[in-house]
Amino acid sequence: MFLALVTISLLAGCAKVDVFEKNIAFKDHAWPSSVKPVVSFNIEDTNSLYNVYIVFRHADAYSFNNVWLRCTVTGPGNTGKKTQQYELNLATNNGWNVSGMDDIFEHRVLIQQKTKFNVAGEYHFTFEQVMREDPLENVLNVGLRIQRADSTP
Repeated sequence: MFLALVTISLLAGCAKVDVFEKNIAFKDHAWPSSVKPVVSFNIEDTNSLYNVYIVFRHADAYSFNNVWLRCTVTGPGNTGKKTQQYELNLATNNGWNVSGMDDIFEHRVLIQQKTKFNVAGEYHFTFEQVMREDPLENVLNVGLRIQRADSTP
C-alpha cells in the first residue's frame, strides 16, 4: 500500500501543468496609476498553443462598466517587448457580465487565443491602469492566466 502511494505521488508530481494563474492584490482596494504590477511566468513548451487571459477582480461598488489597461510583455532575456492597450467590458446597463460572490466580481477576459510562445524562458507581463480616475477605487486585484489551448477552462 505504501509503495502504491509513493508511486502515485511521484506520478502526480511529474504531471504537466496546463494552467498558470497569478493575481496581484491592491492595498486598500485602490489601484494608483503609479503602481504597475508585474506577473512573471515560465514557458518551456514552445510547441503548444496557449490562451492568455487578464483576470480583473473588483467590488460591486466599482464605478465603471469597463476598465482600460495597458499591458507590456517582455520576452526571455529582454529579447522583445510588446505593448498593447485593452478595454475590458465588465458590465452592461443591466449589470455585471459575470456572477459574483457577495459583492466581489471576477472577470477572466481572453486577450490572446491560441497564441504560441516562440522562445522558452521567463516572460514578464506588466499591467498599467489607464483610466481617468486615479487611484482606481474598488479594485481588488489584477492578474494573468495562461492556459494550454487544448485544455478545458
